[in-house]
Amino acid sequence: MTIAIDEELQAKVIEKLHWDDRVNAADVGVTVDHTKVTLRGTVPSYRAKSIAEKDTKEIPGISEVINHLQVQYPSTIPVPIDEEIASNVANALSWDPDIDASKIDVSVIGGLLTLRGTVDAYWKKFQAQDIAYSITGVIDIINELAVVPTKIPEDEEIARTIENALERNPFVEAEDVNVVVENGRVTLTGFVPNWAAWRAAHKAASYTKGVVKVVDGLAIRYLEEQEFLGED
Repeated sequence: MTIAIDEELQAKVIEKLHWDDRVNAADVGVTVDHTKVTLRGTVPSYRAKSIAEKDTKEIPGISEVINHLQVQYPSTIPVPIDEEIASNVANALSWDPDIDASKIDVSVIGGLLTLRGTVDAYWKKFQAQDIAYSITGVIDIINELAVVPTKIPEDEEIARTIENALERNPFVEAEDVNVVVENGRVTLTGFVPNWAAWRAAHKAASYTKGVVKVVDGLAIRYLEEQEFLGED
């Protein structure tokens, strides 16, 4: 039964990636083992790598996605040298009103970009990363930004705020998600029914004031193994 499910999931992933013109999936390989999907091969940009992973997670029945895709820019696209890439990323960060670019150091070696410095909210760490992903020449990112809130609420207040956000979210069964906060570090454990609920739970934690890190311990648990069979 598992083999049949894996084969159907593989076919759906391949179909979706080839449908999405943003991915350019001609050189993407897909394997599925017990509903865990691994993506291998090359894509023409980091944006395509990210989109391929998001597309895959939207398919019902998938429990995990391992993204081993490599970025390989087409020979027709002029790739800037490392210094230009770093300058372009720094400029893009300075244009974002939510980011204090003066507190972020950008360095690039062989297209591998490293972000160092501080941001005052956990979600800004990944907003800076998303901005960098859009810059031509970036093939991967090491995000070493530290989260240093200007004012840190008590752990109990952070946990209560996250739990209230989960209660309000229609995608999440709040009673299935456990929230533990220690020194601003949030650990989420329990079960969610799909990737939409997983993203909702993570956003609830990530956008809460005072959070400095989110540790993922959530598992995807489909209530019925057959629920995705036959779906498009």
